[in-house]
Amino acid sequence: MRVARAANPKGTPAMWVRDRLEGLWSDEDFVGWYPRDGRPAWSPAQLATVCVLQFLDNLSDRQAAEAVRCRIDYKYALGLELEDPGFHHSMLSDFRDRLAEDDRADRLLDLMLARLKEAGLVKARGRQRTDSTGCCPQDGSSLGWSW
Repeated sequence: MRVARAANPKGTPAMWVRDRLEGLWSDEDFVGWYPRDGRPAWSPAQLATVCVLQFLDNLSDRQAAEAVRCRIDYKYALGLELEDPGFHHSMLSDFRDRLAEDDRADRLLDLMLARLKEAGLVKARGRQRTDSTGCCPQDGSSLGWSW
């Protein structure tokens, strides 16, 4: 934490996820995604968070896995030690395969939005548009949410 703060005194979006939300999800939110007789190699809550950071930074799976291995702010956001070696990039593809089953993606999105609202980072403003074809403004106004 000290190293991340020294390197990024104002923080980064990855750091804000941990600072403002204490994570978007917990492993309990993923019960039933993995077989009972084994434990996933990596925390599903951490993999979901990596997917969000990957989207924000427009990274490939390989680049996202490298960011987890090399970037202090990613390690901070995920609660990893600086020495943590990260994971193989193929774990992100496997995680997204699990996410695509049933209505899991919608449930996680709803949970994330609820936690963002609880933290005061997002508030509803009327009806949400999901059919927008244009690029969203930076303030998210066309989505019906304000940041």
